Amino acid sequence: MTETPALVLLPAVDIAGGQAVRLTQGEAGTETNHGDPADAAADWVAQGAEWVHLVDLDAAFGRGSNVDVIRRVIAEAGGVKIELSGGIRDDASLEHALDSGATRVNLGTAALENPEWAAAAIARFGDAIAVGLDVRGTTLAARGWTKEGGDLWEVLARLEEAGCARYVVTDVTKDGTLKGPNVDLLKQVMQKTDKPVIASGGISSLADLTELRSLVGAGLEGAIVGRALYAGAFTLVEALAVASN
Repeated sequence: MTETPALVLLPAVDIAGGQAVRLTQGEAGTETNHGDPADAAADWVAQGAEWVHLVDLDAAFGRGSNVDVIRRVIAEAGGVKIELSGGIRDDASLEHALDSGATRVNLGTAALENPEWAAAAIARFGDAIAVGLDVRGTTLAARGWTKEGGDLWEVLARLEEAGCARYVVTDVTKDGTLKGPNVDLLKQVMQKTDKPVIASGGISSLADLTELRSLVGAGLEGAIVGRALYAGAFTLVEALAVASN
């Protein structure tokens, strides 16, 4: 009997104004400050993280960049794999992101607003590109979740045609709320692609992780965990034990 692979956990470090912060439902102005992002990343690595999900919120909202901070976080994170997200919208920002030491980058708004460019980036960089599907209902959210970005299923079909290697699926209404992940949404996406899917948003308990772990055989590869860790709902050590059980 083949053992099901572990659920890959990606503890999150969201950066705004050079600081690690958490948002509620992705809204600017809801930040809670959690100090130096390099310290946050180092804490996750010390607890056994193999991946860290790093987000430049200022770049995502189009209000600046934390590129120097991100390079420092990656340099100090000691070889852990980095998934980098936020404001990657053209060749220059994509190449900077990959040059920063990130293992993989998430395209968000760009994949919605400039599908030809996104398809070319996917063709060029393959597995180093994931696309973030940030959803309210079945409508995608763009520009730091401030604008509508089209129908989820139409965009997913287009990305499948372009050969997208991986999707990061976030229910925006759940993100940062500790109200549990949108499992129904994840199942619907997994029914329409054979590519790996990463869950994001709403994870609040070890029971949520147990439920997500049960979806690994159906195509769920990983889960991004943020507020629950910062709020002390569980430790990353505990979460990794559930994810690998």
